[in-house]
This record gives sequence, C-alpha cells and structure tokens, in this order.
Amino acid sequence: MRTLTNISAVPYSTFRFDATLSTVHEFNSVSELHSFTAKTAPVVLGEGSNTIFLQDLTAPVCRFVAESKTLTELGADHVLVHVEAGHSWHQLVSWAVEQQLWGIENLALIPGSVGAAPVQNIGAYGVELADSCLYVDFYHWQQRKVQRIAAGRCQFGYRDSVFKHALAGKGVIVAVGFCLSKQSNPMLGYNGLDHLPADAAINTIFEQVVAVRSSKLPDPAVLANCGSFFKNPVIALQHYTVLKSKYADMPGFSQPDNTVKIPAAWLIEQQGFKGKHYGEVGCYKLQPLVIVNEGAGTAAQLEQLVTAVQQQVLSAYNIQLEVEVRMLNDAGQPVR
Repeated sequence: MRTLTNISAVPYSTFRFDATLSTVHEFNSVSELHSFTAKTAPVVLGEGSNTIFLQDLTAPVCRFVAESKTLTELGADHVLVHVEAGHSWHQLVSWAVEQQLWGIENLALIPGSVGAAPVQNIGAYGVELADSCLYVDFYHWQQRKVQRIAAGRCQFGYRDSVFKHALAGKGVIVAVGFCLSKQSNPMLGYNGLDHLPADAAINTIFEQVVAVRSSKLPDPAVLANCGSFFKNPVIALQHYTVLKSKYADMPGFSQPDNTVKIPAAWLIEQQGFKGKHYGEVGCYKLQPLVIVNEGAGTAAQLEQLVTAVQQQVLSAYNIQLEVEVRMLNDAGQPVR
C-alpha cells in the first residue's frame, strides 16, 4: 500500500481542476485492503475520467491499482477473462481485439479503469458492459471480505448499477469477470458502424470506433474533460409525441419499455450551447454533450454552465437533464 498526503488533484481527474487531496491510498492487493481502516468512508477512484473535485478534498481517496488478468476456457467458443480493477479499460479492449475475442470491441477508447466500468455500466455503439459481464468482485469495508456479485444482481441499467445505489460507499470493486467469444459477432446497428460489411473483422470494427470517437471527442490528455457530461434522457412516449409535433427534427430512439431516449447533445445544441463558454469552462465545439476545461476553469464557472444548460432544456422541453459525471464537494459527496 502506498499513501500520499496533501497532493494536487490534477493527475487524479481528467477535468484537472486545481484542488488538493488530503490523503490518497493506493492498494495492490486484497490483503492490503484488509489492513486499511478509515474514520470516514473513502472516495473510491479509478483513473478519474468521470470525477471532478470542486474543492479541496478532506475525505480519504482509495484506489485499487492491481491490474492483472487471467484467461480461462469456457467450452469451445467462449473464454472467461478475469481482470483486476486497476487495469486500463482501453488496454483491455485492445488486448481482446488482438486475441480475436469478441464482445467489447465497440467499447474502445472509453477512458477509465476496469473497476470503474461496472459502476457506470459503460456503453457505446449499441453495446454495454453488462452484455459481456459475468460477475463483479466487490470488497466490503465493514465485512472485510470480497463478495462475488453475479451480473444479474448488479442491477445494470442505462449508465447505472447497484454500485451507485445500495453499494455506494460500502466498498471497492477489485475485479471483473467477462465472457468473451471466439466466434465472430459484429454489432453494427449503431450510426457510425452501420456502413461496415456484415462480416466485418474485429480489428476493422475496433479501428472504426476509435476513428469515430477521435473525430468527435477531445482527448482528455490534451483538452481536460470527463466525456459525456449528461445522460441521454428517457421520456414517456406521450411526452415525445407532443415534442415531436413541435420539433419535427427531434431525434428519438424507442426503448423496450415503450419510452423514448432523446440525445442530450441535440437538446443542448438546440439551446445554443455548442461552443459556448463561461470563463474557461464550456461545451465542446464539436460535441456539446462534452464539457471542457480550457486550462484555468473554476468550479463556479462549471456550476454556472451546468445550471444554465439544465434550466434552458427544462424550460424548452420539460426534460430534466441528469449529470453523469461525479462532481464532489470537500467531503467527497456528490453535489448533483
């Protein structure tokens, strides 16, 4: 275990606000977690690609950084890949593609760690983590042991899971198990991939996803951001029908439960926020769903922008945009 005190938060959040973290504990094994005690529940952090520190943080930070992976055969056509939480998500996807193992190639170039992926149930291009997840290994602070939680009990939903609700603050994810296929299974129904041939190779799909994401989304290493800032809202069909009669070009995607998912980026752009800045914080010029920090942005500027976006979208469409990024106060509690 490594413990760091009074250090800059900049390397621990891809939004790179200037703040100080009082204590950061980094664990390389479950045995190290056993020896850890804290007066308050720590803030669990992966690579910081979905977390913004609005203030100096007094609560301790916990990072499980072990990153090994093991592969076990599951019959003739599938394999179990057991991956520790500290492993880079994109590096895992790249490795799976190199091994010709299907299931997560559409999730290329999503920043963050493997341990953070189940919390958000990350998804892109018609695929979610839940589609290939078999289980999540979760270390409980109070029970002092690891529980293996089957995917069916993780309550995966759209950018949602049990780790954001009943298990929030109760422990840390230490590993995830994935079932990947040796058989070709292209998922090409999403815009950006639908022009590829039905028998597209896994490498082709991976490269196309990387190309599309790179063309639309800023690299966090170059321009500070946390990716998609708001969730795509899901509204009742009746609500969508009324809006569609007023806004004929409003896109919508029907859901199995007779609701409709609306692209948040469309709503935000229609309200004039694409490329708009409050100080050095603003909506990205190519993708308004992404909020960027041009370098010296402040929490006040971010709050002003987020509030303005939410209020104008609510006023225009009666739709409440929900923040997807974790914005934390000094005690490590989310502010939205």
